[in-house]
Amino acid sequence: VDTPAFTRADALRALCLEASSASGLTVVGDAFHQFQPQGVTGTVLLAESHLAIHTWPEHGFVTVDVYVCNLATDNTAKAERLFRSLEAALKPARTRFHSIHRGGTDA
Repeated sequence: VDTPAFTRADALRALCLEASSASGLTVVGDAFHQFQPQGVTGTVLLAESHLAIHTWPEHGFVTVDVYVCNLATDNTAKAERLFRSLEAALKPARTRFHSIHRGGTDA
């Protein structure tokens, strides 16, 4: 895949920061790394937890992990909105989506 967000750290960073904010989540930091000859790994630190993303352009493959805390407020819909906006921008040929509910007040 040759879209800039798949191949360039600056483009993926911009996409992830915008998508995180647009989803209603609070960005508090980020780190992105450009691999050579290709591929990007990045994290966006959220007040609600984090987004981790890794691309393998040579295989047209990306992994996305959106982890949110739901202790004071249920952020599940915001996390799914973030995932779906990244999916729409990156346009994978197929998607596998898993939602795991961890912890809680009874954990």
